[in-house]
Amino acid sequence: MHLRMPSIDQGVQAFVWAFVFFLFMWLGALAIGLPSGTSFIVSLVVAAAIFVLVRTRGASHR
Repeated sequence: MHLRMPSIDQGVQAFVWAFVFFLFMWLGALAIGLPSGTSFIVSLVVAAAIFVLVRTRGASHR
């Protein structure tokens, strides 16, 4: 019997990556003293780009 990881949809994986990096960038920007609105918007835009990148280019084993 071979145990395998459960299959997770590419969209879910992309969302998790984007969310984790969003939190990392947003909290990091707040920690270094950037304005909260600016850090939120910039982190949100970069997280959207990460989502698209992982959604389109992720899982190259297909």
